[in-house]
Amino acid sequence: MGRYYTELTRAMDMLAADPRTVFIGQAVGYPGTGITNTLANVPKDRLIELPVAEDMQVGISTGMALAGLIPVSIFPRWNFLLLAANQLVNHLDRLPIYSDYRPRVIIRVAVPSVSPLDPQAQHDGDFTDAFQLMCRTVQFFRLHEAGQIVPAYEYALNHEGASVLVERVDLYDS
Repeated sequence: MGRYYTELTRAMDMLAADPRTVFIGQAVGYPGTGITNTLANVPKDRLIELPVAEDMQVGISTGMALAGLIPVSIFPRWNFLLLAANQLVNHLDRLPIYSDYRPRVIIRVAVPSVSPLDPQAQHDGDFTDAFQLMCRTVQFFRLHEAGQIVPAYEYALNHEGASVLVERVDLYDS
């Protein structure tokens, strides 16, 4: 794997060093996506494997954050995060507007590559622009270069509020 992937692994190791972090999603505890191997050094008891229930995943992540944890909520593709739009836009994003709560949730999402295997239209989306337009308090980070990765995840870890970090699977080998 390339430097981009190495930096993602380094960022996950940095997040895992904080005892408040927990990693939640699909293919976090079991292999299945390119994201899985970036979690190799994360203690197994901090990996929470979920079924395909994206709306529930963001709801659980918000609740964990309100309880003092810092969930790293992982979505292997933007198309999956679409199913959690309700929780992301109407709850996680709006909570700081109508309350004193600033849930610190780190959402990790990937834009898939279309080569060498094209995931087809159902799984090839990048909805960053659309979600930025819908959200008022959640911060978005497009990770187009390896050097952006660790600083963006450090910011998300230390910033009050929610962050969405958008990775590019086509750069994992770069």
